[in-house]
Amino acid sequence: MRRREVLALPLAALGCNRSDRTVIGVAPKGINSIFWQAVEAGARQAGEEADIDIIWNGPPQETEYARQIQIVESMINRGVDAIAISPSDQNALVGIVEKAMGMGIPVAVFDSGINTENYVSFVATDNEAAGRMGCAKISELIGGSGDVAMVMHVPGSASTSKREIGFEAAVADEFSGLNIINKQYCQSDRARALAIAEDMMTAHPDLEAIFCSSEAATVGASQARKARGLGDKPKLVGFDAAPTLQQNLREGAIDALIVQEPYRMAYLAVETLVKRLAGETPPKLIDSPAYVVTAAEMDQPEIQKLLNPV
Repeated sequence: MRRREVLALPLAALGCNRSDRTVIGVAPKGINSIFWQAVEAGARQAGEEADIDIIWNGPPQETEYARQIQIVESMINRGVDAIAISPSDQNALVGIVEKAMGMGIPVAVFDSGINTENYVSFVATDNEAAGRMGCAKISELIGGSGDVAMVMHVPGSASTSKREIGFEAAVADEFSGLNIINKQYCQSDRARALAIAEDMMTAHPDLEAIFCSSEAATVGASQARKARGLGDKPKLVGFDAAPTLQQNLREGAIDALIVQEPYRMAYLAVETLVKRLAGETPPKLIDSPAYVVTAAEMDQPEIQKLLNPV
């Protein structure tokens, strides 16, 4: 990880000579998770370095796409110079994003995709590839064959949907020894994910592994595994790096985490908009890698920087 190099980018030079204050609105799909706190920190760091103002506002829950539309509408009405958004729904947010672009307000999409090409840049992990990574790790953990289940996130969320698609595609064409016997959405609710995982383990006592496509799903499923005291079965592979998840990884309730760089994604999204406002043409797609992290390597300095970027 080379976070210092990211932070060293000359953002300040792009904003320091303006006589008025540039304002960029940042609209995450939710605010109630450690992931989004890291996103906020990255956006605000980029804003500070560029000497611009950041308006941060998102719905309490990632399922509230109507509220996110209202938030972006409010930013447009306020007259922000640009908007960075992580769409809570890949279809529902198309209209408001295209409205902003049509009014000359550049939009950067980050973390989760949207079904339009009418934006400045898309900064994200290749989530389908990340889902495939999770599948490969589960296959490794259970010796290549066995029954597996999926605790999924929210229908319509592009990022998590692609992870789920990637996982299933990997089963179909690379890891045919795995048998997906159950899959359910937790609706971004940890308590619901816990209940779903408990039901899966009860209904399928020979379940070999569970794949979780989001932080909420992973937190709930790992709590269920700890509560059942099932030792090393079923194996559990999930997403993101909240402190609770790191502790569960260390204790063995999670076998591996697929970790993104939310701080960096938000930083780059804001940086992209600053460059666009300065007359530059940023890349249409900016990749932010994902990494598989296990307990055995989590104390390595480079992994700690990845797990705890702020």
